[in-house]
Amino acid sequence: MHKNWRDCSQWRHEGLPLSTTSNEACKMFDAVLTQYVGWYDDPSVGGIENCVSKMLEADPNFVMGQVLSNGLELLGTGRTTRLDTDFQASLDKMIVQADRTDLTGRERKHVNAVKLWADGCTTKACDVWEDILVEYPTDMLALKMAHGSYFYLGFQPHMRDSIARVMPHWKEDMPLYSYLMGMHSFGLVETNFYKQAEEAARKGLNMNSKDAWATHALCHVLEMMGRQNEGISFLSTTLADWTTCGMLACHNFWHWALYHIEKGEHAGALDIYDGQVGPRVKSGAMYDIVDATSLLYRLEMEDINVGDRWQDVFEICRPHIDDHILSFNDVHILTGCMGAKKKEITDKMMESIREFVSNGQGHNNDITREVGLPICEAFQAYNDGHFDRAVDLMYPVRYKIVTIGGSNAERDLFNLFLINAALKSKDKTHHRIARQLLMERKALKENAPMTDRLIARAVALHGDE
Repeated sequence: MHKNWRDCSQWRHEGLPLSTTSNEACKMFDAVLTQYVGWYDDPSVGGIENCVSKMLEADPNFVMGQVLSNGLELLGTGRTTRLDTDFQASLDKMIVQADRTDLTGRERKHVNAVKLWADGCTTKACDVWEDILVEYPTDMLALKMAHGSYFYLGFQPHMRDSIARVMPHWKEDMPLYSYLMGMHSFGLVETNFYKQAEEAARKGLNMNSKDAWATHALCHVLEMMGRQNEGISFLSTTLADWTTCGMLACHNFWHWALYHIEKGEHAGALDIYDGQVGPRVKSGAMYDIVDATSLLYRLEMEDINVGDRWQDVFEICRPHIDDHILSFNDVHILTGCMGAKKKEITDKMMESIREFVSNGQGHNNDITREVGLPICEAFQAYNDGHFDRAVDLMYPVRYKIVTIGGSNAERDLFNLFLINAALKSKDKTHHRIARQLLMERKALKENAPMTDRLIARAVALHGDE
């Protein structure tokens, strides 16, 4: 892993000058960026949060330090300037300082991109980062911010191509080069280039076995190809590598549990939840909240009693019911409320979503109006036992669900939800829809024991129709 933090002269030498005279600020900028790209906290420098503090203490007027700090908060999707006055003040300070500082054109674009993201203009922010990459293809901050944002937007080809077009400009001896492999792999697997994705992920892991994003990309390949046993073996034999990356470890454990659920090994999935996902969600990180709620909901759709596990998750979801940063997050937070049987809070969150649709603005507002709100209404209908309404709400938007972001594997929750709702509906047309959806599913992934179980269930319930 890269640890020779770059000072002012080294950043200039690489063609990416930073407008500060503080070598310490430059070095901590590198340390923060490296840990962000690698999804880990480096104990030798006190972890990413400590490095952010050191960076801003070394030069309180370091604009790119403020860009990085605010950008990380935005991409974490746990804070919004719409509700958080302290966060808005931090953005305002960055903008004022940028106006007072003699910045390079590249740095000014970074400031603008972060401002656009905070204002809800996510696609425009990505356009700015891509503008930077045309002239500065080795700007890892622009590349990583765009990569993460494309993931949130559901822009899968963009996620793939953004990496591919800059790779020829990188050299293997450049800091952070190896991480490009995992990033490219993830874009490839999300656009169904499984063979190329596997090759890229394994190449990245050969360069850096502790690259948790490359591990994660390979997990997706194995998931999408129905190679559950390989997935379990891979994660179990590389445990010491990817668990060093605490920011992504919960999600890789989630993948491990998914392999078990697919195989019908529900006790194995619950063991992973209780031993890893449940404890890790207490971090409060939105990634971990999504993992925990998704896992519990999938288990319940498999008719597994998860007991009181929802209660702890609900307490972590509760502070976010008014966020509406991503529709993808909203649905998972809503399941946390419903799973804990908090009807009053569930209704309050639905009211909040509708108010956001009426009075909010930005890209996620548009997506929530068109796709996110119908999905949340479908989940609420299902929770209330109105399975026919759940199908009527979800079926028309199923090809638009990609726009709420997340990965194909994560969004499979919605495919499974629709199938389960259609099987439980009293409408015979919905039963036929369920069978058709199952045929689609089987055609995409032949080795899919969960699909086989659902087919058997459909035959048992409605085989005479």
